[in-house]
Amino acid sequence: MSTRTRATIEALYKVEGKAELVNGEIVSMSPTGWRPGRAGGKIYRRLAEYEDHTGGGYAFPDNVGFIVNLPHRESFSPDVAWYVGQNTGMRFCEGAPVFSVEVRSEYDYGPAAERAIADKRADYFACGTLVVWDVDLLSDDVIKSYKASDPERPVIFRRGDIADAEPAVPGWRMAVNDLFE
Repeated sequence: MSTRTRATIEALYKVEGKAELVNGEIVSMSPTGWRPGRAGGKIYRRLAEYEDHTGGGYAFPDNVGFIVNLPHRESFSPDVAWYVGQNTGMRFCEGAPVFSVEVRSEYDYGPAAERAIADKRADYFACGTLVVWDVDLLSDDVIKSYKASDPERPVIFRRGDIADAEPAVPGWRMAVNDLFE
């Protein structure tokens, strides 16, 4: 009989590439493609500009770790995040971001992917995240903005709309059209 050793946050630090600690295992996340990578970068850039001008938190790009404490999840690594916690230096951020962005990649479609996305969103809310964006560049509903206060009814943003992340990032706005070339 073999027993599996539960992975730790310390082990996660040593993983090359993007990964999260879920159900005691390190879950690697594949690199993304052109369009989702560019979209995530643009969202981060707009948040970073907001940070520079307004403050109140920190904008983070892809591949930053956030340590959380759920029975089945110990970390997140969103595509973009807004964080209001303390500076942890070279270590992962402590606690979940208040705003998290997950940009769908090529294989983030279908029933299994939808369940995984919904489960992760529920985990974000359980850890204190206020707003989660599900960004789908292939859909007319480009941004589904889920709020912890009403997690089953997203606010939909389409091309031509100005998206927000209220109440997580007060006053911040971004044109949905900016996500496209």
